[in-house]
Amino acid sequence: MSIRTRSDTSNWNALLFIALSCFWGTSFVAIEAGLEYFPPLLFAGIRYGIAGLAILSYAVATTDRWHPSGRDEWLSAAVAGVFIIAAYHALLYIGEMYVSASVAAVVVSLAPVLTAVFAAGILGQPLDKIAGVGFLLGIVGVVIVANPDPANLLSTNLLGIVLVLLSTASFAIGGVLTEPLRTSLPAESMQAWAMLIGAGVLFVGAVARGESPATIEWTSTAIISLMYLTFVSGVVGFLIYFALHERVGATEINLVSYLEPVVASLAGWVLLGHVVSSTTLVGFVTVFIGFALVKRHAIRARILGDVPTTATGHSYDAD
Repeated sequence: MSIRTRSDTSNWNALLFIALSCFWGTSFVAIEAGLEYFPPLLFAGIRYGIAGLAILSYAVATTDRWHPSGRDEWLSAAVAGVFIIAAYHALLYIGEMYVSASVAAVVVSLAPVLTAVFAAGILGQPLDKIAGVGFLLGIVGVVIVANPDPANLLSTNLLGIVLVLLSTASFAIGGVLTEPLRTSLPAESMQAWAMLIGAGVLFVGAVARGESPATIEWTSTAIISLMYLTFVSGVVGFLIYFALHERVGATEINLVSYLEPVVASLAGWVLLGHVVSSTTLVGFVTVFIGFALVKRHAIRARILGDVPTTATGHSYDAD
């Protein structure tokens, strides 16, 4: 009976993992489609403003504390809002104006590797030689995807990849900076406030860039894209993420980043007609090998069952 229970739990976790990968992988395609009708920062700001309110409502209904209190909790929400929501998505959305969803997803999959490197530099967490090789492989993978032309280093494709790479770095830095700011505030509440703060920063950025709501084209594609990003990959995706984070821990959750490019590539091919190049595939495999080297101890411990199945603290997705 216990074996069947463990098997059922494992199958349920696998289904949730696949669903999350699909929701977050297709978000890159939804962003690309929506950018035809929305200015980038307004698009991201509207998405996270609505999603933040929805998750905050969920937090009010299901948790014992729905808002931060004290300097540390507000600081943690602010850091997450600025780096993980605002800066990450501002650079990602602008970057996706120049590169396809599949390419953006591959570059973003470097996030776990960059997080480990920034943790070594900022928090003093050790990074051995093999992990250093993994980091270099991750960078090489992004360079392969970029496939830079020495004769045209200012190409729009390269600009887009640089912007997405900077967005990924912002996400990784935000994750590292929030690590010492862990609090007892429920993850749902923290996520909601990070989204709302990030949305506010995105709206300020939109004004600074001269983006106007009047330029939004409210077509059926625009509305579907916004609703999908807000409620499916946003609200539902994060609720699945919270459940999986409690069930399997942070290391396995990182693997979602490596299914997202696969989903994004398939969705981009089916919905937008994009064909993934061989260099993009080689780059993705290289980034994944880099991740495996950087996180080899955690992966091995998870496979051997030497670590608990739960994790503490707040984590955020890179989508």
